[in-house]
Amino acid sequence: MNSSRSFTNLLFVAASIIVVAVWAEAQTGKKKLTATQKEKVMTTQAKGTFEVKLTPQEDKDAEAGRMLIDKQFRGDLEAVSKGQMLSTFSKETGSGGYVAIEKVTGTLHGRKGSFILQHSSTMTRNTPQQSVTVVPDSGTEELAGLTGKMTIIIADGKHSYEFEYSFNKTP
Repeated sequence: MNSSRSFTNLLFVAASIIVVAVWAEAQTGKKKLTATQKEKVMTTQAKGTFEVKLTPQEDKDAEAGRMLIDKQFRGDLEAVSKGQMLSTFSKETGSGGYVAIEKVTGTLHGRKGSFILQHSSTMTRNTPQQSVTVVPDSGTEELAGLTGKMTIIIADGKHSYEFEYSFNKTP
């Protein structure tokens, strides 16, 4: 009787393992199927120039400088932006960093709306590392679903941008 009960328990365990394995395979298959069915997201590039006005804000107790940002974008992005920046920099080492948030309002390749850019950049001994990203779900109107990354270029004292972006479908 004990060997019969042991055999039954063994069959139950084996069947349970098979059920779990089949379920896991089905889930993996579903994930693969969903991934192949996803609509391919097309990335678009916008280019242009911008003018920026930074207005220092006095805070005697702060370790970092704070500035107001006022920009005018031209080119594929016709817009204005307002924001704030915190920064620190060492002239002796050429190292520093800044973070900023700015709201951009205007048109992007003719699509009207606004979105938020988040900056996080460092400079290590005069070598910059930059990240300027659209805050998820910050796009409004015709810019709803906007995602992307912007590169800021400073050459000969002039500012320009390259903006790679796409639109996510909203659920």
